[in-house]
Amino acid sequence: MLVPDSLLEVAVAARRVVVVTGAGMSAESGVPTFRDAQTGLWERYAAEDLATPETWERDPAFVWAWYLSRFGAVAHVEPNAGHRAVARWADLAQVEVVTQNVDDLHERAGNHDVVHLHGSLTSFRCERCETAYAGEVVVPERQVERVDPPTCGHCGGLVRPGVVWFGELLPLEAWERAVVLVETADLVLVVGTSGLVHPAAGLPVLARGAGAFVVEVNPLETDVSDVAHQVWRETAARALPALVAAVESRGGRP
Repeated sequence: MLVPDSLLEVAVAARRVVVVTGAGMSAESGVPTFRDAQTGLWERYAAEDLATPETWERDPAFVWAWYLSRFGAVAHVEPNAGHRAVARWADLAQVEVVTQNVDDLHERAGNHDVVHLHGSLTSFRCERCETAYAGEVVVPERQVERVDPPTCGHCGGLVRPGVVWFGELLPLEAWERAVVLVETADLVLVVGTSGLVHPAAGLPVLARGAGAFVVEVNPLETDVSDVAHQVWRETAARALPALVAAVESRGGRP
């Protein structure tokens, strides 16, 4: 696959690279996007109705069972070629990952310091005292509609998924770090995101305003397209390996 010459020149010269990823990045691994149709027991529910503090307060066992199904589904998929390429790129330059995804595919591919704007399915915490939960999380062998959440060993509160629900603020530390990263980058690749979810959708704007070269990698036109200096109409699993291989062939940074 041919890499656009202008992108390759910037990628080879870039000292600081930030890759901002969305649902399209993980979709190629088989992780359904958040708003994809539910399956099995959950097909009659909209994901937007389950991922709320109100639903959790009303029926935590119901929400916990749904997240266990998502947690189990992610555990059975693997990082794709795009995830692995980003991890390999980090051996050539300073490459940071900021993701809107709640899976751990970037980490499993080899990127260990990932900024999760919307939290993570693999992190659980107490709803009351915020203490991280390190106990075992058991996924039922078949889908069930309710599972009682475990309780916190410190205060007895219920353990909740470590994700950001509708109506909740992004984790401040993650957001502030993401802003610093994109505003100090030479190159920002926005991969597989629609640009519709705020405030994450503002990161490409901040990056361009601070002087970064912004590239969109997405097979479809999105709200990011008008912000990007360059648009590459390809999928992550095809474009990123080609780009990193081209950078490697040039010996990385000059």
